[in-house]
Amino acid sequence: MAHVNDIEIASPEEAVDDEALRQRACTELLRQRAMQLGLLAQDDPAPREGAISEAASQAIEALIARELAGPEPDETASRRHFDANTRHYAQGERVQVRHILFGVTPGVDVVRLRQRAEAHLIELRASEQAAFTAAAKALSNCPSGADGGQLGWLTADDCAPEFARELFGRTEIGVLPRLLHSRFGLHIAAVDAREPGRLPAFEQVRDAVAQRMRQLHQISALRQYLQTLAADARLQGVELQQATSPLVQ
Repeated sequence: MAHVNDIEIASPEEAVDDEALRQRACTELLRQRAMQLGLLAQDDPAPREGAISEAASQAIEALIARELAGPEPDETASRRHFDANTRHYAQGERVQVRHILFGVTPGVDVVRLRQRAEAHLIELRASEQAAFTAAAKALSNCPSGADGGQLGWLTADDCAPEFARELFGRTEIGVLPRLLHSRFGLHIAAVDAREPGRLPAFEQVRDAVAQRMRQLHQISALRQYLQTLAADARLQGVELQQATSPLVQ
């Protein structure tokens, strides 16, 4: 059982892993803050199995836009960011990938599934390619398992965004040292080859650079904001990092 300021975010009957529990707690902190600021009605229903109302979702978006807006990136800062993150803006990057999917389906014990996937990840990082092929055929919940987990050459547009973020703009080759998370479940992934793509001129991607800088600022600001909310909240059954100095006025 877990609560945020006496609002239940997970019942004893639910199998919710630590990551999902922290996400629920963060969402509930923002929902309650939106109520405090008059952005959400006081009678908004409490979350049910992690799901919040549409009104709460809209209020949280309004809260973030209001409380966490940052300065607009100027030309100098944008160029500096572009020069320091050229791999992120390369166009046409491709990776040759194999994977093993541990699918998350209704009723699955996510904690045990993660433990199982992590155990296989450790084993496969120290094994030859043939072991990965055999494991994919035996374990993967993806149809590609029949082909040893082969996904072939992929671009970022071929993947779910959360999967692409873990594969592209990096240099790693071989079995990746971490589980990848996607809407489909947990993945053990191996990168067999990379093609870096072409770097466009800054002028071609100026708007994309500015947008990414806004996103990075918001991520950092949201992390600090949540730490401050957590410091002022009564948390039961969930642990969140807390700020030691006030940020919210």
